[in-house]
Amino acid sequence: MASSNYSSGSPGRRRHRNPRPVGQLRSAPIPKFEVRQPPRPEPATSKCIPVRLYLVWAVLLAGILGLCANLFRLQIARGPFLKEQAEYQQQQRSMPFIPRRPITDRNGNILAIDRQVYTLYAHPVLFKDPPEEVARQLASVLVFDDLSSPSAEDLLDLFGLAQSGIKVADALAEEVGDRILDLRLDGLELIRRPHRLYPQEGLGADVVGYVDDEGNGQAGVEHSQENLLRRTMPSLLFQRAVNGAWVPAKLATGFVQMDDLELRLTIDSRLQRLARKALAEQVQAYKAERGTAIVMDARDGSILTLVNEPSYNPNEYFKFDPELFKNWALTDLYEPGSTFKPINVALALEAGAIAPDTFINDEGSIQMGPWTISNADFSSAGARGMVSITDIIKYSSNIGMVRIMQRMDPQVYYEGLQRLGLGKPLDIDLPFVATGTLKSSEQFVNVPIEVATSSFGQGFSITPLQLAQINASLANGGKLVTPHVVEGLFNSEGQLYWQMSRPEPQQVFSPQTTQTVVEMMETVVEGGTGKNAHIPGYRIGGKTGTAEKASASGGYYRGTYITSFVGIIPVDAPRYVVVAVVDEPEGGSGGLVAAPVVKSIMEGLITLEHIPPSQK
Repeated sequence: MASSNYSSGSPGRRRHRNPRPVGQLRSAPIPKFEVRQPPRPEPATSKCIPVRLYLVWAVLLAGILGLCANLFRLQIARGPFLKEQAEYQQQQRSMPFIPRRPITDRNGNILAIDRQVYTLYAHPVLFKDPPEEVARQLASVLVFDDLSSPSAEDLLDLFGLAQSGIKVADALAEEVGDRILDLRLDGLELIRRPHRLYPQEGLGADVVGYVDDEGNGQAGVEHSQENLLRRTMPSLLFQRAVNGAWVPAKLATGFVQMDDLELRLTIDSRLQRLARKALAEQVQAYKAERGTAIVMDARDGSILTLVNEPSYNPNEYFKFDPELFKNWALTDLYEPGSTFKPINVALALEAGAIAPDTFINDEGSIQMGPWTISNADFSSAGARGMVSITDIIKYSSNIGMVRIMQRMDPQVYYEGLQRLGLGKPLDIDLPFVATGTLKSSEQFVNVPIEVATSSFGQGFSITPLQLAQINASLANGGKLVTPHVVEGLFNSEGQLYWQMSRPEPQQVFSPQTTQTVVEMMETVVEGGTGKNAHIPGYRIGGKTGTAEKASASGGYYRGTYITSFVGIIPVDAPRYVVVAVVDEPEGGSGGLVAAPVVKSIMEGLITLEHIPPSQK
């Protein structure tokens, strides 16, 4: 049985056991060949790759450098300017309405206060209603600050003046502005602004002053006390929102905190009103150029009254002569004349040149070199002979005063005048005060006529306010006090918050000397040249003055006088000094023109200050 074997190495392939027959050839293995492709040649453009790369790098580098240059220009070179432009377009600062502090008198009566007012403009080109209808509706609610109202016809004529920008009214009250807004009329524009109101009008103008349209004080305490009246508040920063509206960035620290302080003056409005009336009557009666009246408390120099006539209304300051804005009681100098005689007597008593019981020979008229000096009443009274110091003051003897001051050493006399402040600036809280004049020491001491003329108040100059200050030293025991009108800052509850510091009063006379001189001045009112200032039941000291007006060239205006009167009340307990000066009256002397003004003021002072009758 034939069998077949299979190779275990290759399944499926049959393999024979018998050997291959002799002579049979084995096939040789077929050689294997590796097919290789020829190398691909490099493209010709590969040499351009570095050039392009450098070019790209150069472009990128140039762009980067350009950006850096532009950033430098924008951030560094023009940075501040662009920042300012951006802030201007996107931010703005606004000062909120900050009212000035009110000004009140010593009793709390309002003399000046801020309020909101409106300025009304009409733009007829924007009217949607007929001009006749706009005029009719506007006339029904429009009230000017003088309480008058325009007619519809007046407004219609006004609308015909221009197409736009017609000022209809200024300083409209806030309630009037609100009524106009309620009309909702197109073409009417209301601009709100702060406005300084003076409820008493011209009553305190000479002391208070006024504020201009820009809110700056231009006269009086409105000017001198600007730092006390102006409140300091931070400004508000506004930023522009996405919709273009202005919104506050943040509320400034302390913005909602506003003090309730007011500037209180020493002025008494009641006495001020009375003094103005009395002064105006005399200025008008004697057709005088002007007049001034002052009331001072001699204890501390506080001024209760200071009025000038004519004056002005600070609510309408633009309608008045700017010359009225200055307070001539402290800005204009004059020679005080005989009102200075009691001061000279006090200097002589202090120096020991005379005694209260000294008698002086009054010749009535004397010759000093080329100058003749006479008493005002020499033509009628002649020479009085030996007279007392009291009678020299009582009858206002020029010759008696010359003989008194000739007993003093000229240098001592000159130093006494300097001690009283002559020739020195007056310290006061009002602006534009003038400095008095006094001759040089060499001229005063070496030229005899200087002592002679100074003895009856000529040859030097002071202001009416300085005359009140020096006479106050006679009323308070010999102390030279500082005149002032500012009492301090007070809160709404009447409590003192701040007070100005003032120099200590300087002792210039002894109390014995001043009381002696005041009692001598009493005889002037009782039976001398000041009888028109007499008030029954009250002891009043006084001194008249009628002096020729000095000219700038050094001489005097013949026939032109300045009259004055100084009063001290009460003699038994001196406290108040009242001064009245009337410039260039037509006829009349200090006793006729100025003394009645002082009397009227003193009568009011007695009532207001409850001054009891004198005990004789």
